[in-house]
Amino acid sequence: MAVVLLSTALVIVVALLAAAGAGKLARMEGATYPTALTRAAVAFTAVLTLAATVTAALAALLV
Repeated sequence: MAVVLLSTALVIVVALLAAAGAGKLARMEGATYPTALTRAAVAFTAVLTLAATVTAALAALLV
């Protein structure tokens, strides 16, 4: 149970870091705040989707 919680926490931290980086890069490129927030949300969602896909693939291999 602890491994699952730690893995989930790690994925969320990585997703937040990716979102912060995407938002910062968007602002450095001159994007408006709503656009930067949208890019950050897309990056956050992409990381979570990738983590879910990898988890599903590993679960299929281990079963």
